[in-house]
Amino acid sequence: MVLEILKWAGAFLALGFMIVVHEGGHYVVARWCQMRIERFSIGFGPGILKRKSKTTGTTFQLAPIPFGGFVEIRGMNIAEEVDPEDLHAYPNRPAWQRFVTIFAGPGTNYLSAIVIAMALYTCHGMDNIHRGAVGSTMEGFDAHGKLLRGDVIQAVDHQPQYLDEGPSLPERIKASKGAPITITVVRDGQPRDITLTPKPDKDKDGKDTWRIGVVQEPEVVKVGVGTAIGAALRYPVDETRRMGAMLHGIIFGNEKADVGGPIRMLDEIHRAISVDVVYAIKFVMTLSVWLGLFNLFPIPALDGGRLVFLAYELITRRRANPKIEAMVHMAGIMALGILMIFVLVVDVRRFF
Repeated sequence: MVLEILKWAGAFLALGFMIVVHEGGHYVVARWCQMRIERFSIGFGPGILKRKSKTTGTTFQLAPIPFGGFVEIRGMNIAEEVDPEDLHAYPNRPAWQRFVTIFAGPGTNYLSAIVIAMALYTCHGMDNIHRGAVGSTMEGFDAHGKLLRGDVIQAVDHQPQYLDEGPSLPERIKASKGAPITITVVRDGQPRDITLTPKPDKDKDGKDTWRIGVVQEPEVVKVGVGTAIGAALRYPVDETRRMGAMLHGIIFGNEKADVGGPIRMLDEIHRAISVDVVYAIKFVMTLSVWLGLFNLFPIPALDGGRLVFLAYELITRRRANPKIEAMVHMAGIMALGILMIFVLVVDVRRFF
């Protein structure tokens, strides 16, 4: 019971970390650009815990709905009247400062993914995409108790086994049709042959197959600081490409959309923590990139929607019609609100 509470607490902290990082990016850059920040909120709704800074006048608060946050900058609200002489109000700052302030939120999500990845790769190591290791074994199958977590799988029946080429391990097990197979693994630096007998089972489509009950994951290898830094810098780029390809598939019907919101996100983080800490850290890295990418979508009410208008202003050197911009953002807020209600209903139904 205590362990389960700690896992959920860790999930809330991980989600809170990503919110603080995003809003913190807006806050730090807005302060740097000399904008007056009225409120910094973690969560939505009326503040439960509040503290007003005597130095800046900013109210820092913790609100009851923990699935988001916001930084309230003077004059940023589309319905707010602003004194044109107030040089610290958002609309009266140079366009480039408003642009970097808005971009800073998703930008720091990307930056946090880089920092976490660099720390993970330096301290833990990196995945070897060529060699597979034993992640876990399934009770009731022959691998359980014979193969150990971390065993690096080198060969099946003395034929080299790779993750990225040749027949996969499940394919070779299925081809055995139940005949014993010899798995060559490296354990504690020493190769050893282990004979396992596959058992009949069903695959995810309900078709007959054979299993030895092993769940693979890439082998972890130690790397130097330089390699870790390079890989960490590439990580958000590679993840963005992967997510872009996935979204392309969803839009054009090649992949099925799996809708989820904050509750789903929290549950997935909890599941990741239940596997192990490293897996949870990798999941938070992925979510950080996803949050950054999502907020960059050119959708009204999101950071990306504001960036479109600011980019127009920077290119043309004139502001978009304020009334049109306000109408677009208001429509976006309404549409986003409806979408969030729909996603929330989907999230809640998963538990029933």
